[in-house]
Amino acid sequence: MSKQGFRIEKDSMGELHVPESALWGAQTQRAVENFPVSGLCMPRSFIRALGLIKGAAARANCELGLLAPDIAEAIAEAAREVEQGDHDGQFPVDVFQTGSGTSSNMNANEVIARLASERLGQPVHPNDHVNMGQSSNDVIPTAIHVSACLALHEQLLPALVHLEKVTRDKADSLQAQVKTGRTHLMDAMPVSFAQELGGWATQVGQGAERVRSSLPRLEALAQGGTAVGTGINAEPGFGARVAALIGERTGVPFTACSDRFEALSSQDAAVEMHGQLRTLAVSLMKVANDLRWMNSGPLAGLGEIALPALQPGSSIMPGKVNPVVPESVAMVCAQVMGNDTTLTVAGQSGTFQLNVMLPVVGYNLLQSIGLLANASRLLGDKAIAGFTVNEARIAEALDRNPILVTALNAVIGYEKGAEIAKTAYREGRSILEVAREHTDLSEADLQRLLDPAALTRGGIQK
Repeated sequence: MSKQGFRIEKDSMGELHVPESALWGAQTQRAVENFPVSGLCMPRSFIRALGLIKGAAARANCELGLLAPDIAEAIAEAAREVEQGDHDGQFPVDVFQTGSGTSSNMNANEVIARLASERLGQPVHPNDHVNMGQSSNDVIPTAIHVSACLALHEQLLPALVHLEKVTRDKADSLQAQVKTGRTHLMDAMPVSFAQELGGWATQVGQGAERVRSSLPRLEALAQGGTAVGTGINAEPGFGARVAALIGERTGVPFTACSDRFEALSSQDAAVEMHGQLRTLAVSLMKVANDLRWMNSGPLAGLGEIALPALQPGSSIMPGKVNPVVPESVAMVCAQVMGNDTTLTVAGQSGTFQLNVMLPVVGYNLLQSIGLLANASRLLGDKAIAGFTVNEARIAEALDRNPILVTALNAVIGYEKGAEIAKTAYREGRSILEVAREHTDLSEADLQRLLDPAALTRGGIQK
């Protein structure tokens, strides 16, 4: 000890002070000192993936006869603790570090080596043992894929299934409710609430399908490529065995990638997946904005629905209640769209044999998955499930909607219909009332042709 509360650690570059309580070693400490950039550390799900990889690598090396069983077991048990989150405070490296993520890989190697050494009662080396057959250049791309796949399977896809169900259930409960449709924010032909919400649900369902369609490429792992893709210092079959072991542990069908040079030098699978997340963000923002418009008012806006009142909406205007959940969801969507730009730029940063923006790829991809998962459940449970319909307001708007005259086109023609619509709008009267005066149609025919519920079923009215 050169000073109180610290110990001396050394690496190939020399000695430095490390906090006495830290499980990490010299290389992690250098990264802490070199990158005081954001205060943002790699996410829990990413650390979990590093633990999974290190444990699987130890077991694979033992099976290949390269690592003594007692050392392999000690590493695997220490890696299991990292996977489970027992040592998250021991991963202090900033996201904005070396582009390969070497600092995060060595952070995991050093923490696991120290834990394994304590367990075994003899030294376990972070490079020679924990990092055997590996390089940061294949570990970090593998960790990005593993962590993202697990987050998608465990968080986002279940949340989207839930949101779609909540939305369809709400649609089913509003089958009889007909409202004025709108195009260009202007009155259009009637639609039912069930049709409108059904469109939202389909957007959500298709978003989930898009995510599922991109999963196979994200489930292919770079492990085994080591430094540049050639697999130097890794036994043949090592990468495939690591993928299989992680798959057995997680239930996700991970595979070894078909081309390790592609897997190290690019992040196309992550960029592709985030493109699906961006599309989902576009869908959720559309739903959130529809809810905000429908809830607007209550007197000077559309006032079609009332969202659940969750909190006071103003520090100065008593009684004001705002659409806070749709606003929260819209902000999430904006963040995800911004993250997509980051992923796009980062994905272009593969220079020859390595992408050098790996940590920021992992961070933003995982953030987007988590945000969308939480926002989807929030939107379903605290906005869609509980809104009520203002039936009187909707009926009034339907009755005075001049666009209902469209249903008479096949009988009286477009020009006559336009004259009736303009008269109804100018005089503030209903289409039914004006059509009585300007056509020879009977009251029964007008009632039948202009029935809003019938008009939601499409077709030519006869």
